[in-house]
Amino acid sequence: MSSTVSAPRGIQPPGRLGSFEPPNSWPTSSPLSQPQADYNDDEEAELLSVNWNQDYGCFSAGTTNGFRIYNCDPFKETLRRELKGGGFRIVEMLFRCNILALVGGGANPQYPPTKVMIWDDHQSRCIGEFAFRSDIRAAKLRRDCIVVVLEHKIYVYRFKDLKLLHQIETLANPKGLCCLSYHSNTSVLACPGLHRGQVRVEHFGLKVTKFISAHDSHIACITLTMDGLLLATASTKGTLIRIFNTMDGTRLQEVRRGLDRADIYSIALSPNVQWLAVSSDKGTVHIFSLRVRVAGEDASDQHGAAQVPAGITHQTSSSSLDALISPNTGANPSSSLSFMRGVLPKYFSSEWSFAQFHLPEGTRYITAFGAQNTVIIIGMDGSFYKCNFDQVNGGAMLQKEYVRFLTAESHRTRPATT
Repeated sequence: MSSTVSAPRGIQPPGRLGSFEPPNSWPTSSPLSQPQADYNDDEEAELLSVNWNQDYGCFSAGTTNGFRIYNCDPFKETLRRELKGGGFRIVEMLFRCNILALVGGGANPQYPPTKVMIWDDHQSRCIGEFAFRSDIRAAKLRRDCIVVVLEHKIYVYRFKDLKLLHQIETLANPKGLCCLSYHSNTSVLACPGLHRGQVRVEHFGLKVTKFISAHDSHIACITLTMDGLLLATASTKGTLIRIFNTMDGTRLQEVRRGLDRADIYSIALSPNVQWLAVSSDKGTVHIFSLRVRVAGEDASDQHGAAQVPAGITHQTSSSSLDALISPNTGANPSSSLSFMRGVLPKYFSSEWSFAQFHLPEGTRYITAFGAQNTVIIIGMDGSFYKCNFDQVNGGAMLQKEYVRFLTAESHRTRPATT
């Protein structure tokens, strides 16, 4: 699959991280075209995508007439770009800085769906573009590289000069499954392998490739910890979520979402790797207690390290990953018949979810962990939820905030319970 890469001028990796502070108006030379001053009809804006930034503190919303950026805590809209005609199917952020990867979408796409535009919002200009012969399935950003995902291939480019570094062949990947590590001292990529149920893990800093046979069915969802040393996976069956050591492929834990087949929409790992959240088409977000730990890892350290400008050196060795059984404050419930492990069907000895939050079925939701015991949920219906869960007793989560973020005047409600 050939590609075309271009940059208006030599570009440098993104500089200092900061919040979005959009200019008062767009210049007429803007590649996104001149916005219409009177175009502010929220009723015509429809969501095409929602996507977290790398530390889950913000999310982007691609719409049929532009894109928007929202902060999660406190919730607020921080950036809006509206066009009279032009939708975005992919809006990939780079932490909280001014760089975005944009791919057109919808009935009237702003760009062809075969092209990725690297947009600098402070300069209001495109600083690079990648054109392909087939549709872009996903785009991922690190401070040192740009990753473009096609259905059968993944391209990795160096940020500073757009030089192609790696090409990776995959099994058919229509969802664009691909995830990256975001620590400055690790460079890890996970994606589908060449066989059903297989995940390929690239440790670029160590020049090591690891293939993990994660499931019997096709891979449906994957995620990495910020340092890339742990991988969580789900298959198209959608009943089990598994956690692996990416260095040696060891399966560390397995939890059960349910017994019936489900489409898994998202998997999230808490910064301290104590909790795992899963959303699916069944309308329930499940929280699981993890027994896996990374030695010396701390939530605040993880977020802080992720925002250090990257200059990849060498990755940590496999000894830095210390999977162990910890005295967790909460434990996933198991069947009362789990003592008959090996005699009864496997699901009788499975670990079930520790806490749950119920949502309307039929909407795609993605989830992430906020501060302490907070879970944030975003829906393709334009809904934003913030919930708390009891870290000792589990059970039904408590809804703390609800926002309809796509409407002209977002309304908030704070029900006492789910």
